[in-house]
Amino acid sequence: MASAAAAVYDEKSICSTAHSRMIETSGVIEKEQGNGFYLVTLEQPAGHQCLCRAAGKLTKFRIKLLAGDKVLVEISPYDLSRGRITYRERNAGATGPRPGGNRPGGPRRR
Repeated sequence: MASAAAAVYDEKSICSTAHSRMIETSGVIEKEQGNGFYLVTLEQPAGHQCLCRAAGKLTKFRIKLLAGDKVLVEISPYDLSRGRITYRERNAGATGPRPGGNRPGGPRRR
């Protein structure tokens, strides 16, 4: 009996999350579209552009996203024209740090 019960639980019956099916690739933000959306040019499907929104952790910790930033994007395999920005690489593509630290408007004044 134990062998019959074990046969029922194969790979397909084990719950796989939707997160495991996401396509993760890197890209560069081209421009901000407004309302929290960004136009991102992806590196892996060379030159493919998708409309992305910042993930919840980025908005929670108020991570600023600017044009020219290198980011990691998660794309659903069902709709390749939409994605979610999950990570912004620090000072990517720049010779030095951003002016005034890593904040877009300069250092915080007290």
